[in-house]
Amino acid sequence: MAAEKGDREVRKQKRSESAVDNQSDMKYEDEPEFSDPEDYVDDVSDEDLLGDLLKTKPKDTDSIDNVIIVDNIPVVGSEKLTKLQVVVKKIYEKFGKIVNDFYPLGEDEKTKGYMFIEYSNPNSAAEAVKATNGYKLDKAHTFAVNLFSDYDKYEHVSDEWEPPQPKPYKDLGNLRYWLQDPDCYDHYSVIYEGGEKTAIYQNTVHLGAVRDPTVVEERARWTETYVRWSPQGTYLATLHQKGIALWGGPKFDQIMRFSHPGVQLIDFSPCERFLITFSPMPVKSEEPQSIVIFDIRTGQRKRGFNCEPHAQSTWPIFKWSHDGKFFARLSTDTLSVYETANFRLIDNKSLKIDGIRDFSWSPSDNYLAFWVPEQNDIPARVTIISMPARVELCIRNLFNVADCRMHWQKNGDFLGVKVDRYSKAKKMEDTGQQKYSGIYYNFELFRIREKQIPVDKVECKDNVLAFAWEPTGNKFAYIHGESPRISVSIQCLRPNGKVDCLKVFERRTANHLFWSPTGQFIVLAGLRNMNGVLEFIDTTDMTVMAQTEHFMATDVEWDPTGRYVITGVSWWGHKVDNGYWLWSFQGRLLHKQQLDRFCQMLWRPRPPTLLPGEEIKEIKKNLKKYSQRFEAQDRLRQSTVSTEMLEKRRQLMMAYESYRQHAEGEFFATKQQRIDLRNGVDTDEMENLGDEEYDEEVVEFLLKVEEIILDEE
Repeated sequence: MAAEKGDREVRKQKRSESAVDNQSDMKYEDEPEFSDPEDYVDDVSDEDLLGDLLKTKPKDTDSIDNVIIVDNIPVVGSEKLTKLQVVVKKIYEKFGKIVNDFYPLGEDEKTKGYMFIEYSNPNSAAEAVKATNGYKLDKAHTFAVNLFSDYDKYEHVSDEWEPPQPKPYKDLGNLRYWLQDPDCYDHYSVIYEGGEKTAIYQNTVHLGAVRDPTVVEERARWTETYVRWSPQGTYLATLHQKGIALWGGPKFDQIMRFSHPGVQLIDFSPCERFLITFSPMPVKSEEPQSIVIFDIRTGQRKRGFNCEPHAQSTWPIFKWSHDGKFFARLSTDTLSVYETANFRLIDNKSLKIDGIRDFSWSPSDNYLAFWVPEQNDIPARVTIISMPARVELCIRNLFNVADCRMHWQKNGDFLGVKVDRYSKAKKMEDTGQQKYSGIYYNFELFRIREKQIPVDKVECKDNVLAFAWEPTGNKFAYIHGESPRISVSIQCLRPNGKVDCLKVFERRTANHLFWSPTGQFIVLAGLRNMNGVLEFIDTTDMTVMAQTEHFMATDVEWDPTGRYVITGVSWWGHKVDNGYWLWSFQGRLLHKQQLDRFCQMLWRPRPPTLLPGEEIKEIKKNLKKYSQRFEAQDRLRQSTVSTEMLEKRRQLMMAYESYRQHAEGEFFATKQQRIDLRNGVDTDEMENLGDEEYDEEVVEFLLKVEEIILDEE
């Protein structure tokens, strides 16, 4: 029995092994074939299958392009090494994330005068090299910064020099061609149809002449928001979603493009070398992208800056010196002044000024004025310093100051500071704090050209609404009072140190002052809620030349020569009566232009004259001699306009006679055909025959049937 049982177990085991072998054979027989044929070509790349992973694949240059070498650092021992590391890290961490830094040490355990910094990406390393090469740490140490990869590149430089290939020259035409116009016509830009169309006009309107402005260029959707002229009129800037485009030349060809997505605000340096753009659009980048400064000629991005949330309300954030060599920015207790030679801080230091509120550059010198409010027992002050030496030229202490507004005269001869002062202060018994009963105003007038910069003071009890200097003279005007008792005062700074009141125009409807660019003439305007009341005044003898209005006007613009004034009702301000009117400097209406959804009008600026001051004075002295020639030209121009009208009428008459002769020819050519159709009767001659030779036949046609149902009453 035991033998039979063992025999059965052996047979059972053999059967199970045989079943496993059969299942295994069946499995391999049914499994599909995955191997490719010999002639198969795989057309799917690794980038298509593993694109995301391949982007993070290490590169040979990752460990080189991310590293910079900073030479000429101080040689210090271990006791000062930690302090040096903190100073250097503070300088370089603003360009990106620092992964590692290394300071080689010599046998004496001192630094060797250079160190290595590794960033997280090559862009940060490149920006650090560009910004800090030549950085002055102190008087004895100026950094020399290079990429680590540059050493390998310079090591394999060929001994044979090959001259660089010059770029092909692109002729942009004469960018200031409009200045060569013999009649000195000015250009202005107009945006209308809600921004759909932009046009450039030439001001060919003359006194006493019937002529409309001439269209120089007109394009649809030229800009997406607004346009702006450069300070000297060379370029026209248009704003787009992707950036800025500059146009110029006789045909307004595109000069340059600057990429800055979401750009909303722009500004130019006074020298037209740099363009500043602002975009609130967030960008994932370690480099600052909110504010970017571009080189206009090359299109190169010079430097980027971050901005505060209120940038739009304080634009422009950067204020430029008159020659474009410096620009400055205000932040909390700090005034940062940069130089365009390297776009770094002057002497690598900002001005630390506790409580600084505002600043302004002189329009003719590298002088910078700023004011600081009262702090504890220290009075408020207005300070004028020269740059880049930072030498204080004048300090004016002020008391009980609520606010200040600085106004430079265009020639930089005077600085006017409007000071809002608290009238009387009473100390409260319960809190011990001072309580002010009211506010009054005064002007601090700095004579910049005189020795030690003396200051005059003019007080005003009324609320001051506006203040403006005469651009080329020594007069200033301001609006003061409350409606309906608003007055306009015009005063003058005399060389003897006195300030004389020339005239007070009482009970005026005005809230804006607009001086002519050449001085002497001023426009008092009551814009927006004052219904566009206009008053043209000659300040030589205080003559009111014209009192008129442009109902609901929102804008007033003098042309660069001071000959014309344009007032406009912008669609951005009001939705009806949109258009602009052109006036002479005396207030005579020359032209009305109604445009559908008119938005913006800007005169094209002119660059400063190249004539010296002596020649300008000589021309003004002999102005009567020149005026005779100009008057003769004006009379000829008016007669030319009359001749043009007569010539136009003559051309219309000739066109009519030509058409009449052609029609008469066709009439006589078809005469026999008409006679045959009328059974040999010449109806063209019926006026020569009596009515008895004709039978009159009346033919009536049914046109329509109308059914009118009358109500039964």
